Amino acid sequence: MKVCVLGLGQIGLPTAKYIAEKGLNVQGYDISRVAVERAGKNGIKATTKWRDVLPAEAYVICVSTLLKGEEPDLMPIFDVCEKIADKIELESLVSVESTIIPGTCKKLYENIFKGHAALVHVPHRYWAGDPVRYGVKQERLIGAMNEKSMAKGLSFYRDRLGIPLHVVSSIEIAEMAKVAENAYRYIQIAFAEELKLICKELGLDFENVRKACNTKWNIDVLEARDGIGGHCLPKEIRYFASLSEYNILSKSAMAVDAAYRKYLKTRKGQTGKTL
Repeated sequence: MKVCVLGLGQIGLPTAKYIAEKGLNVQGYDISRVAVERAGKNGIKATTKWRDVLPAEAYVICVSTLLKGEEPDLMPIFDVCEKIADKIELESLVSVESTIIPGTCKKLYENIFKGHAALVHVPHRYWAGDPVRYGVKQERLIGAMNEKSMAKGLSFYRDRLGIPLHVVSSIEIAEMAKVAENAYRYIQIAFAEELKLICKELGLDFENVRKACNTKWNIDVLEARDGIGGHCLPKEIRYFASLSEYNILSKSAMAVDAAYRKYLKTRKGQTGKTL
């Protein structure tokens, strides 16, 4: 089976390697020459030239999504789907693993693929901090445009790749759940940051308070470290907030993180290091 992985970064490269390890014929595509060279060193045939990519039975999209100000910028997804649509064979599988907002796959299916693709959304849950437990092979969601798409998606991910799947009833639910997962994580961390700031003001030790709270069975206060960073969480809390006017909590969490970062900057200026 020929598979094309589009986007060979932190998610795409381990995905391509995992698929290749399952005995499938993998070709990678990325606009970055550095990413392509890194893929080659990891045993993945890859190119920066789309014209050199051969038609595949499955296209796995792992390109990064972006922000334009505070709003989602999904042009990288639409751009690669335009490329796929020019090359795709009828009913080939197209899987979007990148994080997108609800309604994106429907637009791709209707406006770009014109219904001529088996489109699924299987959002990644990869965490580079522990790729053994939280790598490519972990329970993931799968949503599909229709029954035929779902059948192809299950055949590829579950049967060929051995990835455990939780089937959801619509592709929009898969889109929403992924954004909500990361927004929820952001809010959890923001609560810890706010608690740390309050403890500082009251002269209390945050770690002792946190550990005391966590003795209760349904409480898990996280650590508060250097602000909420990385590529995903700061971007996807904004995706979440952009979906509706009912975004009071998510916007408040962003304000908390900004205040916490300001506190860290002040502390660093006073001591020469971040506390």
